[in-house]
Amino acid sequence: MAPLKVGDLTLRNRVVMASLTRNRSVPDTVPNKYNVEYYTQRAEGGAGLILSEGTLVSPQGSVWPYAPGIWNEEHVAGWRKVTDSVHAAGSLIFCQLWHVGRAAHTEMEQQKKAGKPVPGPSAIAARGGKFRQLPGEPGYVTPTPIQDPWSIVQEFRHAAKMAKKAGFDGVELHSANGYLIHQFLDYNSNQRTDEWGGSIENRCRFGLECLKALIEVWGPGRVGVKLTPCGGFNDVGMPLPDTIATYIYYISKISSFKPAYIQLMRYASNMDQTILSKDSKSYKRSVPHDVLAIYGPLIKPPPAVLRDHSEEAIRGSAMPKAPYDTQNPTPTRLFLNGGVLPSEADKLIEEGSIDGVAFGVLWICNPDLQHRLANGLDVGHGVNVDADPTTFYAFPEDDITKGYTDYPSFAHLKL
Repeated sequence: MAPLKVGDLTLRNRVVMASLTRNRSVPDTVPNKYNVEYYTQRAEGGAGLILSEGTLVSPQGSVWPYAPGIWNEEHVAGWRKVTDSVHAAGSLIFCQLWHVGRAAHTEMEQQKKAGKPVPGPSAIAARGGKFRQLPGEPGYVTPTPIQDPWSIVQEFRHAAKMAKKAGFDGVELHSANGYLIHQFLDYNSNQRTDEWGGSIENRCRFGLECLKALIEVWGPGRVGVKLTPCGGFNDVGMPLPDTIATYIYYISKISSFKPAYIQLMRYASNMDQTILSKDSKSYKRSVPHDVLAIYGPLIKPPPAVLRDHSEEAIRGSAMPKAPYDTQNPTPTRLFLNGGVLPSEADKLIEEGSIDGVAFGVLWICNPDLQHRLANGLDVGHGVNVDADPTTFYAFPEDDITKGYTDYPSFAHLKL
């Protein structure tokens, strides 16, 4: 694939490595030599842009043990080894900044170290989920409503500054998957009556203020945003009309800041959480819909509109109303994630529907994924072994490399 201008940077191709929680930053949230090897393998494997795994902006009792952080100098030093190695291999890397909010537990080690209660927009616990590292595998706790959301905005700002010190090329705001920012967007988890809740504008306020803080540190051309409008994971999901109305407003406002990219994630069945109702009947929490068709034009106007920059053409098009700059009509790139096949990605890029594709699992079992794609090789089947989901978030006690850095490259298999 050809190089792509994204914000202030130029990617060597349009293949992005999506953020992948791998739980390997042992023993205490600081990136280690195995993390360096893992990211370096994929940089050497041709990734145009690597998005780091979700990186905590402050100590939090996440359900994911050994997730990395980016709030102190030790984290900066650990991540610097990763970024230096990735750059030496010719790739770029953004740090995905993450706050889990109510998806934390008071008894998890990092939450104890924080000395703070589990925070959330409102005192509403998420349903489903288990903390398998805790005795009895408990579910989520009822969060303590955040008194001053600006304090969390400042945590994101501080983390953005630390990411810059660590040598990242930019940062991505994790506004997805039922974590804190997504919790503010969804009126099932956010029932505040102040300026941070209620109306669509108020529910979007927290995410937009976090985005503004990152842009103030990095500039818009070094900031991206990840969104999962279909919801489902971590007990989020509003009825379809409310979902569409919320995300049209949210994405329109995000686009007005002209960030480097927006990463849209399609409906993913593996993140479609099953919840038990009060009468013990199970149902899914997600709201499946075509996110590319509905929200894509807000980020990347259709080619017919781009050919005519007149006000009449803009008003007369089928695209939803969104900020539009006739000098640079699509400053923000659109990346698509969520079960995208390589052949599908090629078609969507060729027709101009998206600018790049973020692959997840394919990068786990194919450390040289881009080289394989460029040479017409199989990915995950035949040439290489399939991904082992039992090692996605866990590893044998005596072998941290299992399912992490031990997947062979094509060149290795040919020897």
